[in-house]
Parts: sequence; structure tokens; C-alpha cells
Amino acid sequence: MKKTILFSLAILLVLSACKKAQPVDEDWDAYISDYESWQHQRLERLKTENGWLNLAGLFWLKQGENTIGSDSTNDIVFPAGFAPFGGKIILKDTLTFLELEAGVEILADSIPAPSMELKHDQQPGTTLMQYGSFRWFIIKRGTKYGIRLRDLEHPRIKSLDHIPAYPFKKEYVVEASYVPYDSARTIEVPTVIEGFNEYYKVPGELQFKINGKKQVLLPFTSRNGYFLIVGDATNGAETYGAGRFLYIESEKDGEHVIIDFNRLYNPPCAFSPYATCPIPPLENILDIKIEAGEKGIHLE
Repeated sequence: MKKTILFSLAILLVLSACKKAQPVDEDWDAYISDYESWQHQRLERLKTENGWLNLAGLFWLKQGENTIGSDSTNDIVFPAGFAPFGGKIILKDTLTFLELEAGVEILADSIPAPSMELKHDQQPGTTLMQYGSFRWFIIKRGTKYGIRLRDLEHPRIKSLDHIPAYPFKKEYVVEASYVPYDSARTIEVPTVIEGFNEYYKVPGELQFKINGKKQVLLPFTSRNGYFLIVGDATNGAETYGAGRFLYIESEKDGEHVIIDFNRLYNPPCAFSPYATCPIPPLENILDIKIEAGEKGIHLE
């Protein structure tokens, strides 16, 4: 769970299944088949242990002692099925420690946990805790520390059998001109966490046309390509209200890239209220409808 920038866990999960976009003049049947495979892999990835469907809680810690357990008298109340009184998470400045309740066995990285210091998700070797079907670890967002709880038996995993999406449309596979800046810029991106922003490197602009109208998006540097957080006029109506994500690889001679808006996908926050997501910067909110890619979903 190593991260070089905040929220990069979500990006890495997408990179593992995205394939290089093909030029628009190649076999469309093969291209669409690859797209459909991507859709299937996307759903399966959401259902994995590190997917977003099993999130069962996000609990911010206060300085000092934080009791945990399923009993309602705890400072942090876990779902039913967890130990009534599990122990304490102690936040001391920037350090977190676990103190177990007598007789409670919680695993840390698959072995019985002693009372110990816990490494958060911005550190190498993040400590993964386990109790029954529950998995949890400490996350750090700015100056805040919290518990991210997963339930590997969460009913949401089985209830989602598909991700609603627009039919594939060739007109949303567009060629864009990549216009590099003289030097990369850093852009501040808001998140769903009030008062907490993320920072991304922007190497240039992507310029393209949809329905004859020129559009511009700011791509964020991401491995061998670009990560985009995009807003458009469908958000809040047919698609998720806080925008969608897109990963594309650099193409051709580096001056042009293929943007396939059919692969716009929902951020983790569309699947769980316990995710922490960036939202589109103003520069990436388009004043047109992008009727392609994943639609909004409604989960219990």
C-alpha cells in the first residue's frame, strides 16, 4: 500500500487492468472486444480484497485514546461481528499504537498482534489488521489519521452485478494534441474531505474537439501515461455527481494521444461513502455532455 502521492492506491488499481488504447483506424470489432474485456475486469477488480465494494467504515482518530469495538459505548463503533471491546488505538502526535483488550486476538499482517505501533498507508509496510472477515489499517490524509475498515463479506460485493454504462460510441474515441508546458506545473485538487487537497504534476495540455467544439483537459503525470479527473454536464444527472476518472497512455510520437471517453470510470466514492476521493479541478470541468463511460450507481 505504498503511495507516492495521495490517493494513488486508486490509480494503481486501474493501471493494472488498462491496456494501451488502439488508434481509431484499426479494427473496431477488436477494439470494442478489448473495451468489453476492460469492463469485465473493472467489475471483478472492485470485488477483490483491495477493491472498493468492501469498505465498511472510515473512522477519524482523535489525539489520545480511541476505544474500538462493536459495543455502542466505544469511541469508534465497528459493525456487528467485530469483538464488542477490541482495545484501543492511541494517537500520539503523528504515531499510532494498538493496545488489545485482554482475551481478544487480532492479527497483524497475518500473525497474532501484540500491543504495537501501527504503520499508516503513507509508510512502507503498512500494518494490516485482521479480525474474522474484517481488515483494517490506518490512513493518513494531511494531518488527519483514521481507520479504514473493510469487510470481505460485505453484501455490496454480491449485490453489484454490473456497472451501468453508456453504449460504446466511436465518436467518443478522439485524437488529442498534447501541448507540453515549458516545465511541469503543480495543481491543487480538492477532495471530498473538507479542508484537504491533493497536489498533482501537470506536464501540459490535451487539446481536442468533440462535436466540432474545441476542448482542453489538464492531464496529471502517471507512470507511462496520464491520469484525468473529468467533470461534464452529465454529472449529477446520469453520471456520478463528483466527476469521473480516466487513464490514458501516451501514443504515437508523443505529440498526440488517443482519449477514449468510453473508459471514463467512477471514482471510489461512487461505490462507498468511506472512500477519500479527489474531485475535478475547475480547469477539467467541461461545459458539454460526455455521454460515454460509466453512469452513476445506486447501492444500499
